[in-house]
Amino acid sequence: METNETTETTEKNDRRRASVSAWLTDLREFMRDRFSLEEDKAQRDEVVAAISKGVEFRGVNLWVLIFATMIASLGLNVNSTAVIIGAMLISPIMGPIMGIGLSLGINDFELLKKSMRNFTLMFVVAIVTSTLYFLLSPLGNARSELLARTVPTTFDVFIAFFGGLAGIVAQSRRDRTSTVIPGVAIATALIPPLCTAGYGLAMGQFRYFIGAFYLFFINSVFIALATFMIVRFLKYEKKAFIDKHKERNVRRLMMAITLLTFIPSVFVGFRMVRVSVFEAMADKYVAQVFNFKHTRVIECNKHFETGRHRPEIELVLLGEPLGDEVIENARAQMPAFGLEKTDLTVRQASTGDKVDLVSLQKSYSELLAEKNEQIDEMKSSLSRYKMTNVEVGDISQEVGVLVPGMQSMSLMKGIDFDVQGRPLDTLIVCVITPQRDGAEIDRATLMNWLRKRTRIQQVKLFIEPTE
Repeated sequence: METNETTETTEKNDRRRASVSAWLTDLREFMRDRFSLEEDKAQRDEVVAAISKGVEFRGVNLWVLIFATMIASLGLNVNSTAVIIGAMLISPIMGPIMGIGLSLGINDFELLKKSMRNFTLMFVVAIVTSTLYFLLSPLGNARSELLARTVPTTFDVFIAFFGGLAGIVAQSRRDRTSTVIPGVAIATALIPPLCTAGYGLAMGQFRYFIGAFYLFFINSVFIALATFMIVRFLKYEKKAFIDKHKERNVRRLMMAITLLTFIPSVFVGFRMVRVSVFEAMADKYVAQVFNFKHTRVIECNKHFETGRHRPEIELVLLGEPLGDEVIENARAQMPAFGLEKTDLTVRQASTGDKVDLVSLQKSYSELLAEKNEQIDEMKSSLSRYKMTNVEVGDISQEVGVLVPGMQSMSLMKGIDFDVQGRPLDTLIVCVITPQRDGAEIDRATLMNWLRKRTRIQQVKLFIEPTE
């Protein structure tokens, strides 16, 4: 009896395992079908020809690059995101970069030389164009759009890598009319860093040049790396050589170029990730630990480790000074945030060479008072030169009693200008029409009265003849 029950249990387990195995097989086939790149896949030679055509920089491509560089420089100069996006859509800069990744993937040494040559030409032309523009531009201040291209971050690496993946996948399709390539051009943002590097050269700001060139190089390398990976994933046939000795030498050279290009960039990308993680932990630490009611962190500088120097967080505090025991307690909490090997430097605005809260408030009050005084002066000047009508109705009745023999009057407030168009003073223009010709109008009395009544010293009086 027990043997039969054991047999039935074994059979149930076998059926269950078979059912799970079948389900996993179906799931695997379903996922493979959904994520397959075989559908609409273009022929290898077709893809190589299309990318090779975009590699060449001559004629139209070269002029379009120059125009795109000028547009991007203008956008950076006037801080216009829309103009910068337009320049990225126009620029043909992706061609040589994808050509480098493709050539490494299929061992095409001639395509690699062609891509590297045109990549260098593209870089030089873009740098020269942007440098000339910023040398001639009257706007020399660095705006936010420009400054954003001087410091590469981990996100730039990921954007370039995944953008490169999307770009080569779109290029490997038979239908290349999709919006993927323009989207990749916008996302990876290759032309703005080149223009920023030109700005750095034109203004003598070499840290801008180095930062922008570094960002451009990182983007280019990871786009090429993504292209290389997809080409290898699609198993494109490698270029064969009749001369096996030459083939072996070319493969060694290609391998050396690949290693020299990609491996350092991977280490750079890894370091950038570490820097980003360190800065995120430091921000979280400062936000939670240095959260005091009467003390504020007005400046936080985060320095990642360089060479022999340990990571450091430097804080500048404003307000009620913190005691040494409070600061030591804050240092003791650093390991809980993953900052156990980080130094903490706290500078407080309570020492003699710092600005305390009272003096800062005083300086703000003085600045506010100065601004209010300037506003009052501007209001006074505006009321002085503002064109307005005076109370003609009331004044005309009063003048009718004061000066007999007057039929009507016109009264206007105006501004007196010199021949250079500069305003001199406000004035009153009064035009009197007497009841009859020859009627005596006491001009002196009327002008003096108008000066007192309108509080304007300059009065122009005209007496019209009756009809």
